[in-house]
Amino acid sequence: MAFMPRNAETRLQYLARGYFVVVVTGPRQSGKSTLVKHAFPDHRYVSLEDLDQRELAEQDPRGFLNQLDGKTILDEAQHCPDLFSYIQTRVDERQQPGEFILTGSQQFGLLSDITQSLAGRAALLTLLPMTNRELRHAKKLTRISIRHSFAVPFLSIHDRMLDPHTWYENYVRTYLERDVRQLINVRDLRTFQRFTRMCAGRTGQLLNLSSLANDCGITHNTANAWISLLEASYIVHLLPPHHQNFNKRMVKTPKLYFLDTGLATWLLGIQSCEQLITHVQKGALFETWVVSELLKARFNAGKSSNLYFCSGVIALVTK
Repeated sequence: MAFMPRNAETRLQYLARGYFVVVVTGPRQSGKSTLVKHAFPDHRYVSLEDLDQRELAEQDPRGFLNQLDGKTILDEAQHCPDLFSYIQTRVDERQQPGEFILTGSQQFGLLSDITQSLAGRAALLTLLPMTNRELRHAKKLTRISIRHSFAVPFLSIHDRMLDPHTWYENYVRTYLERDVRQLINVRDLRTFQRFTRMCAGRTGQLLNLSSLANDCGITHNTANAWISLLEASYIVHLLPPHHQNFNKRMVKTPKLYFLDTGLATWLLGIQSCEQLITHVQKGALFETWVVSELLKARFNAGKSSNLYFCSGVIALVTK
């Protein structure tokens, strides 16, 4: 796959000069592996999706780390959480900035394990799919139009010129649904699929878990757990309301947004820009695209979200 420049690379290299471990998280296929390989060409690359490597890391973590010579990229590190304690010991001994670059596509477990084992030693960077500016810079978008609401930001689609509709269908089957099976016990996968499509139909709207649960025939607690799963897998983002009183921001209803507008349009059954122009959800999808672009800009700079909504508009809060 040809490398397309990413805005996050500058921040990534900066963090590696000051921290022993840098963790890059984000949805599957967002370009994490490609980015870290390009940013750190002298690091050894090891994928823990490889069952042989994973088995060695699980059975003999110390021996696994000992056979790594020098600086290392560990891809999909969430598969081996027990490694983090051994990495802590290694970096404390060597005190070498940028020794380990970890990537992960799930927030569940990964971030809590890092907080426990690598606190003060690791820096975090979230990488979402490509921004509109990155696509334009790579000459994958040629003009500003309503078509950008339907733009697909995943690297592999543009690099191999794949059909977006077919790609998203396979993406949902091979990645999203696989992660669901790994993280929670979903007895009826079709119900979860319906739930995800119902969420796409509510992008840009206030999150009403009771309505979602009733429409899908599931309990309120199940709907809450599944929303948390979609959020942890970087599928959706919950935008909090803005109030002068900080405590109210924590308890008031957030708005639901998909982080990838292309995925939302696929889930809604939109297969062309012509369909999008007349679709009842086109306004909500455009709003979703704007929010996702703002979030990507923050994350690429190594910052957390500073977005809230109030009175029907998106507010940026300086912090």
